[in-house]
Amino acid sequence: MKARVAVVDDEPIVLTRVRQALTKDGHEVEPFAEAQAFMARNAAEPFDVVLLDLRLKDAYGLDLLPDIKAARPDTEVVFITGYGSIDNAIEAVRLGAFHYVLKPLKLAEIRGLVQNALEKIALKRENARLRQALRGEEGLGAMVGTSPGILQVFELIRKVAPLDCTVLIAGDSGTGKELVARAIHAQSQRKNRPFVAFNCGGFTDELINSELFGYEKGAFTGAAATKLGLLETASGGTVFLDEIGEMPLSMQVKLLHVIQEKRILRVGGVKPISLDIRIIAASNKNLKHEVGQGTFREDLFYRLNVVSISLPRLEERREDIPLLIKHFMGKYSLAFSKQVTKMAPQAMRILENYSYPGNIRELENIVERAVALTDTHQIRSQDLPRDVRQLEVDAVAGEGLSTLTEMERSYIAKVLKRAGHNKGLAAQILNIPRTTLWRKLKALGLE
Repeated sequence: MKARVAVVDDEPIVLTRVRQALTKDGHEVEPFAEAQAFMARNAAEPFDVVLLDLRLKDAYGLDLLPDIKAARPDTEVVFITGYGSIDNAIEAVRLGAFHYVLKPLKLAEIRGLVQNALEKIALKRENARLRQALRGEEGLGAMVGTSPGILQVFELIRKVAPLDCTVLIAGDSGTGKELVARAIHAQSQRKNRPFVAFNCGGFTDELINSELFGYEKGAFTGAAATKLGLLETASGGTVFLDEIGEMPLSMQVKLLHVIQEKRILRVGGVKPISLDIRIIAASNKNLKHEVGQGTFREDLFYRLNVVSISLPRLEERREDIPLLIKHFMGKYSLAFSKQVTKMAPQAMRILENYSYPGNIRELENIVERAVALTDTHQIRSQDLPRDVRQLEVDAVAGEGLSTLTEMERSYIAKVLKRAGHNKGLAAQILNIPRTTLWRKLKALGLE
């Protein structure tokens, strides 16, 4: 990165030597012997890096720092000081200076500090750009894609968001059901009110009851104070019920009553409480099939299924994989304060051909790990999980290529073996719920 650098010092030899050294590095360097001239120039056109003597004839360098930062916050200031003022230089760093350098100056040190300062500036500017990009995607819950299937989902979100009706989102685990729910909320009239999410799977009737409906003081042993349920705390907003197919039948009856009456009764309560909420539900199960099996109430299904949105699996929208990778690289570069901007061709080929049993969530997990591990500005094949890399080798080995189903079956079998056939551990490694793993084991003949 080439930059505009100001050198502010009242010693002509310092101005000359530093200007010559930094000009050789390709920087545009302007020398100043007085603070007043420098401040006027910086106010008109702020510099990227300022090398500033702590003790000038017409000013104390530390007093200039706030105005330099006010002109442009990402300008980095390196103070030049003698040994007698080192404490003041350290104080300058505490107040926002990038660093300090001691006289007599060493040009190699100066050049290194300027380069480090420019790298910091570049990182801050890239992070700002990524934040802006992510803010621009919030209208659809940071969802990314241009495939026909996901564009149809985007269109449904835009149409249903203002209608304030219940919505049922269907899709395999990891396809982005909560992102859809948040996007609907963000584009609705309720966007400035709470969005409350609750996962219905893996909880007892009593826990779901107390979490959703709350309880009165003294309703049971240990109820030392009244607790508001999630439905009540979401007043005016949206409640997202994830994995609704896992909700026990007894609680399905109570939820149906809430949808019909718009009122709840806390556990141990006698006075109904009115609600103003929108309910969005999601399931990775086929709820029509569950109705036929008697595990899901038919009346509740039709109350929830006013508008249905079905999410495609990642393998059904493979053209979106490069876009998703770019999105996740930006997201985690920002999170980890790194600049990972490229995907090596071989790594991209591996990720484009992988089967993704965990869908988008698994892809995000892979990219997050790779951004964290890489020590360059790009993700290489060696930064990907070993099992993902091995699948490419397995797929092209022998005379023919494996189908996606065969690859998925082989990979899940390999993970199960590695996990000692512990299904809970295998589900954690695959980054999918255990219920999803059980269904895949049955479908793939791996029970």
